[in-house]
Amino acid sequence: MSELEAELRKAVRGEVGFDVTSRALTTMDASNYRRVPLGVVAPHDADDVAAVLEVCRDHMVPVVARGGGTSIAGQATGTGIVLDFTRHMNGLVSLDPDTRTAVVQPGLVLDRLQEAAAPHGLHFGPDPSTHSRCTLGGMIGNNSCGSHSVAWGTTADSVRELDVISGRGERLRLGQEWAGAPQGLREVVDGELARLRTGFPELPRRISGYALDALLPENGADVARSFCGSEGTLGIVTEAVVRLVEAPRARALAVLGYGDEGAAAEAAAGLLPFGPLTVEGMAADLVPSMELLPRGGAWLFVETGGETEAEARARAEAIVRAADVVGSTVVTDPGGQRALWRIREDASGTATRMPDGSEAWPGWEDCAVPPQRLGAYLRDFRALLTAHGLRGTPYGHFGDGCIHVRIDFDLLTGPGVAAFRRFSEELAEVVVAHGGSLSGEHGDGQARAELLPKMYGHDMVRLFERAKAVWDPDDLLNPGMLVRPAPLDANLRFSVLPREPVDVAFGYPADGGDFSAAVRRCVGVAKCRTTSAAGPAVMCPSFRATGEEEHSTRGRARLLHEMLAGELVTDGWRSTEVRDALDLCLACKGCRSDCPVEVDMATYKAEFLHHHYESRRRPAAHHSMGRLPQWLRLVARTRTAPLVNALAAVPPFAWAAKRLGGIAPERDIPRLAARTFSRWWERREKAPVGTGGDLVLLWPDTFTEHLSPSVGQAAVRVLEAAGLRVALPPTVRWRTPSGGGEGVTVAMDPVSLLRGRERVCCGLTYVSTGQLDRARAVLRRTLDLMEPVLGTAAPVVVLEPSCAAALRSDLPELLHDDPRARRLADRVLTFAEALERHAPDWTPLHVERPVVGQTHCHQHAVLGDAPDRRLREAAGLAGELSGGCCGLAGNFGFEKGHYEVSVACAEEQVLPAVRGAGEGAVVLADGFSCRTQLEQLAGVRGRHLAEVLAEGVEASG
Repeated sequence: MSELEAELRKAVRGEVGFDVTSRALTTMDASNYRRVPLGVVAPHDADDVAAVLEVCRDHMVPVVARGGGTSIAGQATGTGIVLDFTRHMNGLVSLDPDTRTAVVQPGLVLDRLQEAAAPHGLHFGPDPSTHSRCTLGGMIGNNSCGSHSVAWGTTADSVRELDVISGRGERLRLGQEWAGAPQGLREVVDGELARLRTGFPELPRRISGYALDALLPENGADVARSFCGSEGTLGIVTEAVVRLVEAPRARALAVLGYGDEGAAAEAAAGLLPFGPLTVEGMAADLVPSMELLPRGGAWLFVETGGETEAEARARAEAIVRAADVVGSTVVTDPGGQRALWRIREDASGTATRMPDGSEAWPGWEDCAVPPQRLGAYLRDFRALLTAHGLRGTPYGHFGDGCIHVRIDFDLLTGPGVAAFRRFSEELAEVVVAHGGSLSGEHGDGQARAELLPKMYGHDMVRLFERAKAVWDPDDLLNPGMLVRPAPLDANLRFSVLPREPVDVAFGYPADGGDFSAAVRRCVGVAKCRTTSAAGPAVMCPSFRATGEEEHSTRGRARLLHEMLAGELVTDGWRSTEVRDALDLCLACKGCRSDCPVEVDMATYKAEFLHHHYESRRRPAAHHSMGRLPQWLRLVARTRTAPLVNALAAVPPFAWAAKRLGGIAPERDIPRLAARTFSRWWERREKAPVGTGGDLVLLWPDTFTEHLSPSVGQAAVRVLEAAGLRVALPPTVRWRTPSGGGEGVTVAMDPVSLLRGRERVCCGLTYVSTGQLDRARAVLRRTLDLMEPVLGTAAPVVVLEPSCAAALRSDLPELLHDDPRARRLADRVLTFAEALERHAPDWTPLHVERPVVGQTHCHQHAVLGDAPDRRLREAAGLAGELSGGCCGLAGNFGFEKGHYEVSVACAEEQVLPAVRGAGEGAVVLADGFSCRTQLEQLAGVRGRHLAEVLAEGVEASG
């Protein structure tokens, strides 16, 4: 243990982490930059903060304050000690509705403050798109703004007082009239009054540099306001008194469509006299689906408020009438507004990919100009992009003249980085020529501080340096930011990654087959760090269960990045740090859909486990549950299911089996079906086969086949009642007509005759445990069996959502070299999709019952549930299913050591929903894992939608 670490552990009550994982998790924020810290401290209180500063001062080690780590200019990274305020100093100390103020700690997430203020009709004005995970301390450090700044200004406008510890350890209470000013600051200001009165551009989003003009006497000598936006370089905030505003009782959202972003930008300033709450702009390139948006190639999101819905709508409609638009819509429904705002908020992540899939990066993320000059600035900006052969799609706060844009810089090669520098220098001159600020929201950090002389001149920058020296004479607080900055092209996070593609098993088609590019997808916007799953969202259940960064999608991506870099994580695929972080990944695939840049941590986890355990002993659970299809086929072949069930019911045998199989002792072993689904299929009394209905192949997945054959039986009854002809996939490679219908044949294979009949398998359990060689073998055998079927028009109906997702996504990515994989993936349908596409005129019996339950996480992430919603509505099954993850997630919840996290995930949404369900409610759970979790934790039997519809078929027949 180093001397520094030992002294910190002795001095503070909070956690001190000098281990590889703690450091790796904080090497990056949401910027292009990377710095490796010496250690991380999570202080308990202000005394801890003071103690850390004292120890670090003795050792001359820098200190960086960090909140949610969503800063885009690099100011939340550092080479010394990182202070993580999110773990302990994250509370709402008090809230006074009468004075409309709140006292907050720096690690408090903005949404928690909003939730506490809402019952009083109050709101914190600034609201960045990262509101669900950014912290108040970070917002103060960056002087954050958000979409409502045209109405309520920046964070500086909402700060009353700040408790701050300076670089020399002084505890100061900052406020107006020089309250809390460190000794010497007033003298600096008094000697430069003329410069301070003339040296700052007049615009609403001037965030760059230090706000020393707030210290002018005519501005109230407001030390707290001046401190905002100092990026942790002047002192450490330990508590803040913030102002709240009265939230409108009702809101309306007008979305105005324009031909392009230039037209939208020209129009934005003209809407300000109407007193809107927001004037946000974005273009079509950032919108995955324009289904909810009016006609246009770019849009302004203009929000209005009022005492009533009618008043808010009237104001919005007045704006629509005054605007020259090609399309418009006005929404007052809160759910509809949230859906539209999600489109805007996700732009910050979506913009990291160009429409063709190539990468784009921050660096000129948020410069701002006077709103009246926005159109002219955008034209010059576009011209500069073209001149440099670059692409980028602007979006952002058009009403404030603040533009966000990610640009397709080449930050991987020397010439590309040099071009990045040239463009940055030229764009800074364009911004200044329009009277703008290099930063309009996210701060200067390393990205722009080097260019501040272009905006302010050298004399003003030297004044910034003098102010910094007053607050922090030892230059220990976030050095390299704002004054004496690091070069904008140094410390780039991409420089440490391998230059050549890494040898991997999956194809990563969206990333050009490059695993490094897949890992680079995570830009750090940290949507995975939300503490509650809003609506149908799933990502990231393990983070919400533990609250630990290493169990978030971003945290795992950071560790994989460091694994590829090889500096901190030095043992590559053998890394225990990466393994441990991935251990609590449920492989729910929620990040694949909920992450704005579609990070697919489930696939990365399977890839890692594949390499980690190559030629090594695997955990017992990989053998017991990873090879579950093999064991269950053996039981079925020997017809020993009753014996297995009887032994599992005897405690000593069950205990031994669970211990040998690496299964959590708290779990019950599920009962096996006495008769498999396929055996029922072979022996059932066949219904007369019509000639008019489409042929569908019903996939006998492992769970339906051996554990829930009633689901398969119900599906057959419903599909046949809908007029479809049902067949099962081939089981032997032998050329002969299958009983299912015309044109379906199988191929002869003498080896298969010796082995007996074979079964198709999606390979899910092998993939989830990283047994990718075996998964490939299983999937190739499946393709061999299915090859004759692939020449027909018959769709493949898969009842188990996780198996359908595996066939649709994992199969073509794992067998990317086999064209048959894509052909099979493209014909996979869910139960609801099959009925909607192939029996569109069939209507289920209207049962008029409420439903509760949870949309399967893989269905949400990969398959989509719109057809299921429509089918439920047609059947009179009313109600919304919850989001999140059930927590069992295949083998995850059964593995030893995962039980508590598994239960915590279930307790987040699905268990409360089921417990609160009214009498007569149908508990829907299409996944076997979901049904098992409900049965074992709540004693409730969940049912597949096919089972519920089959009851209607029987009742009507």
